[in-house]
Amino acid sequence: MRKRRQKIHITTLGCEKNLVDSEAMTGYLNADKFEIIDSPENAEIVIINTCGFIQPAKEESIDAILEATELKKQGSIKKVLVAGCMSQRYKDEMIKELPDVDAFFGTEDYRNIASYLGQTHLDSIDKIYSRRNLTGPKHFAYLKISEGCDHECSFCAIPLMRGKHRSRSLEHILEEAKMLADAGARELILIAQDSTYWGKDLNNGQTITDLVSALEKIEAIQWIRVMYLYPNTIPPDYFDFMKNSQKLLNYVDIPLQHASGKMLKLMRRGGNKNSLEDLIVSIRNKVENIVIRTTFIVGHPGETEADFEELLDFIGRIKFNRIGAFLYSDEDHTASFEQKEKVPDDIKSERYNRLMEKQQEISLELNSKLRGKIVDVIMDEFLEESATLIGRSYGDAPEIDNEVIIENCPDGKARIGEIFSIKITDVETYELFGNIYNGVHGQ
Repeated sequence: MRKRRQKIHITTLGCEKNLVDSEAMTGYLNADKFEIIDSPENAEIVIINTCGFIQPAKEESIDAILEATELKKQGSIKKVLVAGCMSQRYKDEMIKELPDVDAFFGTEDYRNIASYLGQTHLDSIDKIYSRRNLTGPKHFAYLKISEGCDHECSFCAIPLMRGKHRSRSLEHILEEAKMLADAGARELILIAQDSTYWGKDLNNGQTITDLVSALEKIEAIQWIRVMYLYPNTIPPDYFDFMKNSQKLLNYVDIPLQHASGKMLKLMRRGGNKNSLEDLIVSIRNKVENIVIRTTFIVGHPGETEADFEELLDFIGRIKFNRIGAFLYSDEDHTASFEQKEKVPDDIKSERYNRLMEKQQEISLELNSKLRGKIVDVIMDEFLEESATLIGRSYGDAPEIDNEVIIENCPDGKARIGEIFSIKITDVETYELFGNIYNGVHGQ
């Protein structure tokens, strides 16, 4: 008679790197002993995979922990475990402040979690990712290629939580990528703290260009998207490779954080407005129809109105396709935490709103140029009640970028995960509308 399995629920907070970690964790737990379920209320063990990136993320993590410990007090949960970035960074403080939590673990602490739960067979960490228990859509998948970061940006606590940069081997990345392809993935989204730093610590001359070239050979994979390219570490041949590639999308996610030379120096980012502008111009000259995404931090200590106006002018001149913006958040033990001349919250919010209003104008302007164009789109979701397909173009990453909406598709459910050519008929600030173009499948 088969022994009853313990029911485990994992709450995942934060970025897609945490999602990959949670999927790896569930894949590592012995399926004969544990059953992964969606509801914490029906679980015997709850694991909270925390995020500690900025203050709102920390607060969300604490709320999730308190909710789980309250369920434990009510008797429906036997154990509450806390893992991830926040636990890695604040373990001692959390032990004192959260006595109802049974155990705390750091990032990538799969073996210790499994051992704590009584699992005796513990494989090496290199094998873990190839057995991920995928929880999202099957047609695209995040592929974490490295962990940690060697940069010393003044505002960032990631090295304190994730440690120094550690590239995964090409062999193990390919093993996982083939598993993802076999599971149905058609788009691979490569993620890391700094994707362009991949390979530098392997001491074999391999770069992100070599990695993408190897991934292209997996037949089932049609799109490869690389996130988080640090502006100062992009290999010289990367965009030449992109220009000639059939699978590496003409999409670049390159966080710049600011344009003021003074602010870039305070942030310990290197470069200046002119060097960043030269980089963007060079990329656009090399790769036709490239979509460029970036992120900026608003309200970093020392940012004056003149610095912010310089950033706005830079954005208006460059016209990035996609922008993400963050309000500066004080993180203890970082260099920015010690800096004086803090920007008041109301001014930070006002600047953030001005920046996003400018970007909305730019986004609508750039989208308007796509009317009548044919764009390849991967189909993500089908809204049955309205017979509407929702997808993304090559220039759009999941959840953070634009959507392409195709209405009047009664057979849309069968099209999820496929890539089709779409003729754009109308546009809004962050949405494109269109029709499948003569039923022709995208290349």
